Amino acid sequence: MPALALPANRSAPGYTRVAIETSAGTIVVAVDMVRAPRTSVNFLTYVDDGRFDGVTFYRAARRKSDPKLGLIQGGIDTDARRSLPPIPHEPTTKTGIRHLDGTISMARPNRPDSAMGNFFITLGATPNMDARGDYIGYAAFGHVVAGMDVARRILSQPTCCGSGPMRGQMIVKPVTIIRARRIDGTPRPSRGVKPWLIGARRKPAS
Repeated sequence: MPALALPANRSAPGYTRVAIETSAGTIVVAVDMVRAPRTSVNFLTYVDDGRFDGVTFYRAARRKSDPKLGLIQGGIDTDARRSLPPIPHEPTTKTGIRHLDGTISMARPNRPDSAMGNFFITLGATPNMDARGDYIGYAAFGHVVAGMDVARRILSQPTCCGSGPMRGQMIVKPVTIIRARRIDGTPRPSRGVKPWLIGARRKPAS
């Protein structure tokens, strides 16, 4: 089942588009500001701050039954210098945003209210990510509107290593996120020091 059809070349009410420019091509996502406001604002803050610039898509989880399906995961990984505080969980039972083909959702540790700066994109419907009963699931907050061919390219990258549920799923040569930028609306960066930039622009000693 495909994700909700939204235009890639123009804005849609209630959505904010973001272009994720990678070394494999550009993926455009539309985040749902109405149904998943907290998760969307968190993602946009990472975008507006430049926290995703220079990080990677580092995980490609392919299904054994069909390696063309699965998910790709990217973001700050374990770089605490780029992290913002964790956000409250918005389950699919509250938002109504299901994990369909091309859904963007927040990755998190195995506990509620812990998502920060890592996200994943599904390739193929992934209903086991949706909340049900006592299972809180993952916070889906938008959909890919352009660049699914790029997502498939990333999914096909050679993998190895990893541990636990990520065993064998780490991309051997991670795909660089060159830049993530808003297409719609006005950037609203957070205030304060950006630790990952300290020393990054120093001029070499002459």
